[in-house]
Amino acid sequence: MRKGFVILGLFVSIFFISCVFISCLDKDAKKVENLPSVRIDSAMACGMGKTQQYPGKVVSSDDANISFKVAGTLKVVSVKEGQRVKRGQLLAELDNTDYKVQLSATEAEYSQIKAEAERVISLFEDGGTTASNYDKARYGLKQIEAKLENHRNQLSYTRIYAPYDGFVQKLFMNRGETVGAGMPVVSMLSSGAPEVEINLPASAYVNRESFSRFICSFDVLPGQTIEAEPISVLQQANSNQLYTMRLKLKENNASVSPGMSTWVTIYGKNSDTGVVRIPATSVLERNGRSSIFVYNASTQKVKELNVEVESLHTDGTVEVRGSVKPADMVVSSGVHHIKDGQKVKPLQPVSKTNVGGLL
Repeated sequence: MRKGFVILGLFVSIFFISCVFISCLDKDAKKVENLPSVRIDSAMACGMGKTQQYPGKVVSSDDANISFKVAGTLKVVSVKEGQRVKRGQLLAELDNTDYKVQLSATEAEYSQIKAEAERVISLFEDGGTTASNYDKARYGLKQIEAKLENHRNQLSYTRIYAPYDGFVQKLFMNRGETVGAGMPVVSMLSSGAPEVEINLPASAYVNRESFSRFICSFDVLPGQTIEAEPISVLQQANSNQLYTMRLKLKENNASVSPGMSTWVTIYGKNSDTGVVRIPATSVLERNGRSSIFVYNASTQKVKELNVEVESLHTDGTVEVRGSVKPADMVVSSGVHHIKDGQKVKPLQPVSKTNVGGLL
């Protein structure tokens, strides 16, 4: 009988200890289950180079309307539209008969004045004439020399030559027509590497120093791009309040020619601004201050950090400045139900193959 009581007491003790242990486990389980659930997002660095894109057109590196410096009748047109020409190649020629006659007369006049001037200069050196006669002789000689040079130039101006290697774009005049000085006769395009022109709005123009890279894409080159570098930008806006920038293609592709359209992607320089972008729902406004919670995965706790809001964006993000760093894990949902130093339970991201979390 006494032995039975001992056994019964042993069972009661074991039962009591088991109940206490289960109760403790249940409390710990409830404690884990009661951790507030929050959503976590990574802070993104700002100051990363922004990308912008503008339409452009391909233009020749050099293009010119070539004209005669003197008037006359067009005698020879040596090229055709679309023809490739070399630098220094004859393009067209005027009838130079009148200019030859003019030059011959001037040459004869020059010979006479020169001989007279040399005689007076010789007499002056020997003391046989006055200084006044000497000055007149020298002045007359300089005048006729300038006139002779001018008439020689006019004769040479009756021919025009290609200023660079390129192509004849258009002929404006035909043989036999009277051409005035300065009237376009031939239009030429350079055969050098083509260039690209784009028009920048004022907002991009003022930040042009932050541009770091230019990439051109063309419809005729699907899947390919050509890098470019800036050559110049006009300091004055056009009638549309746009600033024209010209770019040089770093690669000469035979498929790219003047007149083609292109899209130019401009990349900005990276900079360390100390500003990060986070979801707008991460910011807690309290007592006139803005703060966020940063999650520590090792301790499962959050830390409240004060921040300054720099700007809001239409995509639901906000730029802030403070102790938060890029890639920090920021609480983006549930900030009103937690406090500094509290343990939290991050929500698991929804799997792309388990929409709705049904599996």
